[in-house]
Amino acid sequence: LQSLIMYSSYYDDTYPTVKEQKAFEKNIFNKTHRTDSEIALLEGLTVVYKSNIDLFFYVIGSSHENELMLMAVLNCLFDSLSQMLRKNVERRALLENMEGLFLAVDEIVDGGVILESDPQQVVHRVALRGDDVPLTEQTVTQVRKTFLAPLSAIKFKNWLPPSLLWP
Repeated sequence: LQSLIMYSSYYDDTYPTVKEQKAFEKNIFNKTHRTDSEIALLEGLTVVYKSNIDLFFYVIGSSHENELMLMAVLNCLFDSLSQMLRKNVERRALLENMEGLFLAVDEIVDGGVILESDPQQVVHRVALRGDDVPLTEQTVTQVRKTFLAPLSAIKFKNWLPPSLLWP
């Protein structure tokens, strides 16, 4: 199961250690992976979930949480990923685009507080944030585009070596 978990985020101390979190995740998977329902009560928590091809998505809240709100978060995450991955929501595609998953979760939930439930808004914001990649995480080509492309347009072509100019 450990190798199956791609991403999890805990917003309280219900399961304070990694060992407890992994045991909880294993328990949830064992109870839900062979059922067709979308909601379960487990260990005093409300669990809403969805599966698609080779992935399972879970959103978990206290037993006092509104199941419809939890389902709205789950649907927003799934629909956002579906749009970002061009409807190819499967393990391999998600592994290749994990930054999109991280950004989508950040746009939907912050510290356990639901911020957004509209997948169109999430996809739009993720696209905007994706353009704002820190220099330390950019490739050499991206850095060249960022800094040298404007330079080549302002008459520096005459004195910059051709290897530095953007085509």
